[in-house]
Amino acid sequence: MRVFPIHIERPYAASSVLLDHPPDHQAGDPLRDRLARPFTDLRISVTDRCNFRCVYCMPRTAFGPGHAFLPHAALLSFEELARLARLFAGLGMRKLRITGGEPLMRKDLPQLIGMLSAMQQDEGPPFDIAMTTNGSLLARHAAALKAAGLRRVTVSLDALDPKVFRTMSDTETPVDTVLEGIHQAHAAGLGPVKVNMVVRRGHNDRQILPMAEYFSRAGMELRFIEYMDVGSTNGWRTDEVTTAKEILAVLRQRFDLVPLPRESGDTAMRFIDRASGARFGIIASITSPFCGDCTRLRLSSDGQLHTCLFGANSHDLRARVRRGDDDEALRKFVARLWQERGDRYSEARAHHLQAASTPRAEMSYIGG
Repeated sequence: MRVFPIHIERPYAASSVLLDHPPDHQAGDPLRDRLARPFTDLRISVTDRCNFRCVYCMPRTAFGPGHAFLPHAALLSFEELARLARLFAGLGMRKLRITGGEPLMRKDLPQLIGMLSAMQQDEGPPFDIAMTTNGSLLARHAAALKAAGLRRVTVSLDALDPKVFRTMSDTETPVDTVLEGIHQAHAAGLGPVKVNMVVRRGHNDRQILPMAEYFSRAGMELRFIEYMDVGSTNGWRTDEVTTAKEILAVLRQRFDLVPLPRESGDTAMRFIDRASGARFGIIASITSPFCGDCTRLRLSSDGQLHTCLFGANSHDLRARVRRGDDDEALRKFVARLWQERGDRYSEARAHHLQAASTPRAEMSYIGG
């Protein structure tokens, strides 16, 4: 097993001291948790289904033909999702990301985007609506999503080489289909399009430079993600993690990179190539945790609210919505959850305060 040197060099590291009590919340102020982190970002999973079986997310051994996905009646309806989004906007949400599973497997998704877009235009401060997708269905939906009000897309793509892509994603979908979706999204104005590459040692690490060169020429930002211990079914091992330091060393074989300023709440360390202006990001949850200014909540497709990507516990909003709780009761419930939040899984893992074997929700269930 590899042992990583952990580099917590970011200014928020010192904030990881839990307050004894949640901070008082005054009207008009940001809602803050026990690490004084403001709530600004919500990620909504609209389905637990996906047409890929990526080995680090939905391995076929756990999500095979006999796997029981959520029945449609268990999913939050578009009306329920729009109501909750309005509630979260009133609590400070400024960024809303639609995820899955594969979100484009949810029937009539542009209709939901339209409902969210109309709401954010008519009520209160605007919020940014984005989506993460595997890109396989994006070409046929890009124009409709843009017309409905979606602003940006991020596409998950782990390799350009067809064989490596097929091995990583465990799908018969050709990589060219995903690339077509990316370019159709760009043409539709869903930009800046970003591409996420999970780097897994011994599987696709040799694709770092080909991916970087391709997307730098395309004028799109490529973000590399350290292989993370999300979920409990992917057999995560530390010796399969290609670290941010190693990724950066590979990139510097071809690019003259300088760091870009990082805004609070960003998950990626970002770099720009002096010569071409190409931009890259590295998300280093393993070797450089960014818990200290995490601003995100995650809502599963069946209405379970998660306060941490790596958390095992959830809070049932669907039951409260369907039993008839009014908006004020829901608002107070969510506000209290955030104010009492003290999650810092990645920092705890890094400092050996919490075992990496702790049960966790699957990525396909709560979205990335």
